Amino acid sequence: MQNKVVVITGASSGIGASLAQQTGSAGASVVLVARREKELNEVAARSGNHTLTVVADVTKRAEHERVVASAIAKFGHIDAWVNNAGRGITRLPSQITDDDFDSMMLVNVKSALYGMQAVLPHFKERQAGHIINVSSMLGRLPLATFRSAYVASKHALNALTAGFRMELRPDFPGIQVSSVHPGIVATEFGANALHGGADSRSFPGAQSAEEVAAVIATTIGTRRADVYTRDGAQTMVVNYYSAPDMGEAEQKPPFMR
Repeated sequence: MQNKVVVITGASSGIGASLAQQTGSAGASVVLVARREKELNEVAARSGNHTLTVVADVTKRAEHERVVASAIAKFGHIDAWVNNAGRGITRLPSQITDDDFDSMMLVNVKSALYGMQAVLPHFKERQAGHIINVSSMLGRLPLATFRSAYVASKHALNALTAGFRMELRPDFPGIQVSSVHPGIVATEFGANALHGGADSRSFPGAQSAEEVAAVIATTIGTRRADVYTRDGAQTMVVNYYSAPDMGEAEQKPPFMR
C-alpha cells in the first residue's frame, strides 16, 4: 500500500471510513470524498499523514471531474478508485415508484459510472490503475424482496463493472476493474435507507465495516476481479444459478428462513 494513491467515495462513515483508515495507516495517500465535511475531516485525522478531503456530491458528474483534478494536483497521480457511495431502500417491488427507482439508479449506478469515466483517461495515460466498485451480495442473490430496487441497481453495477473490464483488457491490461460483494454490514445503511428500515447494526451476524474494508484493501493488492467478503458466499451464488429451477431454489434457505 506504500506510495499508492487511493480515492474513496462515501468515505465519511461505514466501509469507506474504515477503508480510508486502513489504507492510510498502511502508507497510502488517501483522497476521501463525501458530502459531510465535518465527518470527512474526522476520518482524515485517523487516516495517516497523507490525506485530502473533497466535499462532493457523487450523483453529479462534474463533481467527479473535480475529485480527479484535486487528487492529481495534490498527489501527482491516482492508483486506485473505490466507488463505495451508495444507499438502500425499503419498499416491495410492487410498490416501487418512478422516484424510488430513479434514486437507486442515480446513487448506486450512475455515481459509479461517473467515477469510472472520470478517472479512466488518467488511467489510460498511465497504462495502469484499479477501479473497485463496492456492490453487494444482493447484486448476486435476490435475498431481500423489500430491497428489490436496490438489488436491481447492484445487478446493473455488476454488469457495468464486467463491461468496463472486458472493454479495457485487450488494449489496457494494466487497468483492472473489480467488484466486491459484502453481505449485511453493521453500519447505518439500513437506518439510512430510503423510506427507513431496520438498523443493520442490530442484525445478528452482521459483518463489521472493518472486516469488509480489509477485504477491499486486500483486493487493491491482489487485483482480483470478483470478490466476496464472507466464506461460502460465492458457493451460494453458484448453487443458485446452477439450480435446475430458480423458483424452487428460492423456496429454500437462504431465501426462505
